[in-house]
Amino acid sequence: MKLALYLHVPFCLRRCAYCDFVTYADRERLQPHYAAALQQDLHRQAERLRADFPEARAATLYFGGGTPSLLPAEAIAALIEEAHRSLSLPAEAEVTLEANPGTVDAPHLAALRRAGVNRLSLGIQSADAGELEMLGRIHTWEDAVRTVGAARQAGFDNLSLDLIFGLPGQSLKRWQASLAAALELLPEHISLYALTLEPGTPLAEAVARGLLPEPDADLAADCYEWTSEALRDAGFWQYEISNWARGLATAPEVWSPPPTGRTEGISPWISHHNLHYWRNTAWLGVGVAAHSYLGLRRWSNLTDPEAYIAAVEVGAPTVAGAEEMTRAQELGETMMLGLRLAEGVSEGDFRARFGVGLAETFGETIEAYAQHGLIEWDNTRIRLSARGRLLGNQVFVAFL
Repeated sequence: MKLALYLHVPFCLRRCAYCDFVTYADRERLQPHYAAALQQDLHRQAERLRADFPEARAATLYFGGGTPSLLPAEAIAALIEEAHRSLSLPAEAEVTLEANPGTVDAPHLAALRRAGVNRLSLGIQSADAGELEMLGRIHTWEDAVRTVGAARQAGFDNLSLDLIFGLPGQSLKRWQASLAAALELLPEHISLYALTLEPGTPLAEAVARGLLPEPDADLAADCYEWTSEALRDAGFWQYEISNWARGLATAPEVWSPPPTGRTEGISPWISHHNLHYWRNTAWLGVGVAAHSYLGLRRWSNLTDPEAYIAAVEVGAPTVAGAEEMTRAQELGETMMLGLRLAEGVSEGDFRARFGVGLAETFGETIEAYAQHGLIEWDNTRIRLSARGRLLGNQVFVAFL
């Protein structure tokens, strides 16, 4: 059994104005203790997992946060080595680390590359100084450019850039300028997200108080449609609703199915780790607030770093909550997640996993949304249409 391994690092230099993730900007003193606890917990979790599933193996490793690049390279190296040792992570596996410009320099990036990190995900978010300030980012665009240069110098040849569109007051022209600037950095992968105003965040409060304008949903949709065309013309293949990889071949049109029917056929620069999530297969999350999914069981960890460290040190459980899923939930979530991919959901894969076909399980829903032109169904594969990907949430709800 192959699974995705996720390690959460809940530390930041400053909390961004839009962020509602479990992360802390005032716990720097805990970082060495947390890194040690994370390694210890990974070892224990792997032992328990292998006791129940002897064939369990980590296929990918992802350091998320927070800002994992705040940890010393030596700590990252120890965690990667633990993943190799405890969960048989292959030597050639994709190992991704999230980093923010302004938190890494050339020596640190070189040390991370030597430690075994082979893919960087850089949260650049915007090329516009005013937007970066509004978002509460600690870096400038010049910092982002320097960080990309340092990453290339360190030997990173798999680089993903994150940007956010649909910001308060953002114009299409300004978004186009940000994307053009990002493309000039020649990334292998791009992740683009429409802003969500999360309750309780400073950005949401600023909008609620009238200090910033409401984000324009129609303009955000225009940005998205323009972006899909622009990235295709730039040689990127949109393989998931919010993700593009530089393709080995040019996509025949926006939102094309992969040439082999499988996302892996697009290029080597897709996010192999995230494919586990989108295909609703197993993953193990270790660290504060990390989530795991195995079989029909889901669980999440303690959210306070000090409580987590204390629990690990005395061998106490780190799980804060768990649930047993129903078969209906698993079926519905497999569709919801799989339809985010341009490859969609394969009849053969679905039947092999669940013992029933797509039409048997969701026939009425498939027929209704195919008539509306939101999905495509040819009896071998179901996928969102190009129009359907703009209204994906409506389709997902129907399958849930």
